Amino acid sequence: MFSRGAMLGGGGMSEGYEVSTKRQRMIDPDPYFSGTSAFGPYGYGTGMPYLASQPRSFPVVRLRGLPFNCSENDVCEFFAGLDVVDVLLVHKQGRFSGEGFVVFGASMQVDFALQRDRQNMGRRYIEVFRCKKQDYYNAIAAEVNEPKGADDPAPPSGYSKGSSDKDHMEHTGILKLRGLPFSVSKSDIIDFFADYDLSETNVHIVTHSDGRATGEAFVEFSNETDSKAAMSKDKMMIGTRYVELFPSTREEASRAASRSRH
Repeated sequence: MFSRGAMLGGGGMSEGYEVSTKRQRMIDPDPYFSGTSAFGPYGYGTGMPYLASQPRSFPVVRLRGLPFNCSENDVCEFFAGLDVVDVLLVHKQGRFSGEGFVVFGASMQVDFALQRDRQNMGRRYIEVFRCKKQDYYNAIAAEVNEPKGADDPAPPSGYSKGSSDKDHMEHTGILKLRGLPFSVSKSDIIDFFADYDLSETNVHIVTHSDGRATGEAFVEFSNETDSKAAMSKDKMMIGTRYVELFPSTREEASRAASRSRH
């Protein structure tokens, strides 16, 4: 997860976001209701002047009681109809703790999220409660240094047997990215790898069959030397999310692209 001074300071990475401008607002010093548009920063009309006098709060909630096989997409579905900007699942000693944080596109959406307290996800009811921005940032920082458990998913293909270090994984010129913001665009990824000569044809963002992003992508570099050098970006930030990088193969990227089309 990083060079983290930029994350908590004021803007994360370069944040060349076109789609996820909300992520920029999330970590700006004065993020909410500061726009000058006639519709305000989130499209609310000027017929609601009382909004300007409301306390500005970071739009995050904490979850407890999540199933241990829960995914970020499950959390998004739990909050269907709300503008989910980020999902952070918390691990402790390499295992999923059953807790998480969800950031929304506007502070007023927290009230709607709290109405889902003790609703079920599968067979479990989920506790939803307010928390502070600093709790969320602390969880991000802890997740960066969290050791991976023995039951974590197997590494992607290209992994050399007998090694647990990414430095020993075979490079083919293709990297797999995991943990991307759901709203990430190809241009965001190109900006992330600004030191390399990439175009949109070099980037494939993986989606589910219904078009929803999975949080993964594949990037094809000019050669194996570039992809190996680009591993220096492992666990650096795009928006508020740290991104994991893995050497991959053309075959794995093709399988992911095929699944995205079905």
